[in-house]
Amino acid sequence: MPDDAAAARAAAEEESAFAHPAVDPDATAAYGDHPDQVIDFYAPRGTEPTGPTSLAPLVVVLHGGAWRAPYDRRHISPFADFLARRGFAVASVEYRRGAESPDGDTGPGTGPVAGRWPETFDDVAAALDALPALVREALPQADFRRTVITGHSAGAHLALWAAARHVLPADAPWRTDRPAQLRGVVALAPIADFAVADKLDVCGGAVRQLLGGEAHFAERQPYADPALLLPTGIATTLVQGRADVDVPQAVAESYAEAAAKAGEVVGLTLLEDVGHFPLIDPVADACAVVVEEIGQLAW
Repeated sequence: MPDDAAAARAAAEEESAFAHPAVDPDATAAYGDHPDQVIDFYAPRGTEPTGPTSLAPLVVVLHGGAWRAPYDRRHISPFADFLARRGFAVASVEYRRGAESPDGDTGPGTGPVAGRWPETFDDVAAALDALPALVREALPQADFRRTVITGHSAGAHLALWAAARHVLPADAPWRTDRPAQLRGVVALAPIADFAVADKLDVCGGAVRQLLGGEAHFAERQPYADPALLLPTGIATTLVQGRADVDVPQAVAESYAEAAAKAGEVVGLTLLEDVGHFPLIDPVADACAVVVEEIGQLAW
């Protein structure tokens, strides 16, 4: 448990990140029939692209919130706007999250369950598959050949997972026959190693809930745990606050170690005196670091 000072700082950082009003997108498109199967698009503005073409790199954003229903893409819209104002084209993906009350064997609980199996994964896979056609229609300014996926917390898990679909088990319905055409992944405070996150009880047992509870954890982990889906062959950078009490740095470090053992080098940027939420807070210095990391891969 964090001490009083750490808890107070974490609360202040969260309050700051959530204090910004939501930013409406320039366009929204559906990739399925469910209300949560939509993608918000933000056109690049504020600065002109300075790369080799007049088109802007595309940043795909996957929001966090422990895969739970109360947290949707609106809370990360100021971050999406922050990226757009720095010359990136942005696609912010919504997906189905946990129900308001548990069912199955996820445990009694009193609040929302984390995620839906398999719908959360169905949606992320479907969104990424539909994205090229949707981008051509909604964001003609975007260069799909220069795509970076980023995500925060649970969304960072989904970003890592989306980049690893080609190394999923052969019987996985989401498996692709080749790597995604990505410049890279920038995972922010990622829930990247399920064994470590589960041991640390990250987000109140969210990992175990995501996989359907105790009865399904072991059988489903190989289909969902980024630390078991290596190497991907896709450039990956993790950005992690050392003072993060929501998703401690041990989770990111364990993923980086697993990647190294698999023969893949993963960048790990550790930020001093930074907790969980400054990474997506436009007024925080940490958010500017995140944009720099994305730009290094995108350009």
